[in-house]
Amino acid sequence: MECADRFTVVLKSAGLNATELGEFRHERGLYPEQVERWRQAAQDANTNSMLTMTDQKDLEKRHQQDQREIKRLQQELRRKVKALAEAAALLMASKKIQAYWGEDGED
Repeated sequence: MECADRFTVVLKSAGLNATELGEFRHERGLYPEQVERWRQAAQDANTNSMLTMTDQKDLEKRHQQDQREIKRLQQELRRKVKALAEAAALLMASKKIQAYWGEDGED
């Protein structure tokens, strides 16, 4: 059931007495726990305070800082991947040279 449908159920069931509510739920195949959970979610959604302008600006500032940090970390990761690839290539070349010249490398 979609969120809007759940909200409609909560609204329609709000003014019903226990008998009417039982019939209402039975007609729609709903359990009492479902309706109660949806009612509680609707109430909780309204109790959450709205962000003030200061909070919104702080949130945007933190978002921008996070984006800069993500960009920096991505650049660092690319640099380290390149360095690791170069080190692997040098190691492979070193092993090939050792195999060609012998294990001790003094021939």
